[in-house]
Amino acid sequence: MPTLTTFRSVPSFAVGHVRDLRVRWALEEAGQPYDLRLIGFEEKESAAYRREQPFSQVPVLQDGDLTLFESGAILLHLGERHPVLLPRDPDGRAHVTMWMFAALNSVEPYVGNLANLVAFSMNEPWAAAQRPVLEQIALKRLGQVDDWLEGREYLAGDFSAADILMTTVVRLLDGMGYVERFERLTAWRDRCTARPAYRKALAAQVAQYAAEVAAA
Repeated sequence: MPTLTTFRSVPSFAVGHVRDLRVRWALEEAGQPYDLRLIGFEEKESAAYRREQPFSQVPVLQDGDLTLFESGAILLHLGERHPVLLPRDPDGRAHVTMWMFAALNSVEPYVGNLANLVAFSMNEPWAAAQRPVLEQIALKRLGQVDDWLEGREYLAGDFSAADILMTTVVRLLDGMGYVERFERLTAWRDRCTARPAYRKALAAQVAQYAAEVAAA
């Protein structure tokens, strides 16, 4: 049974957005049970953990003798084992892989920069000038995904690992009103987050951190 490593506790604003959610969701879609290994923030800087994750981040997946970090790499690995995440035909596989990379490289950096500014830096003197710049490029990227979704229910054929990654990227802007400017993108996001596997994965993450708060 694979073991997923994530933080024992996180600040309240991060609950529901820690990147282990991507792996939980993929495992739930695949019907694959898993164990959890919880670490504290002090442990992530230890030499032992940095031999598994050199950047002191989560998630880490241990699957038999294989240890992987980076959520995109983990989902690609799980897709190799579970066709519900990654098609077996070469062309379908290539298209899903393409959109996995797009989520992490063409969309997440810009969406993440905007989300971080709104969440953490709005009172900084430079924020007023920087926000329109970050909004412009993030909205451009969201609009391009919205255009792609015309006539499509999911990014690359049937639901796949690409939709998991892109949904969690788009959700970085939850509650900020940006995604809702795009009708197709909003409908796609809602379709993905209505899936039972997503709901189960999110509930598990939220419950885990709620239990840690209660025990503190």
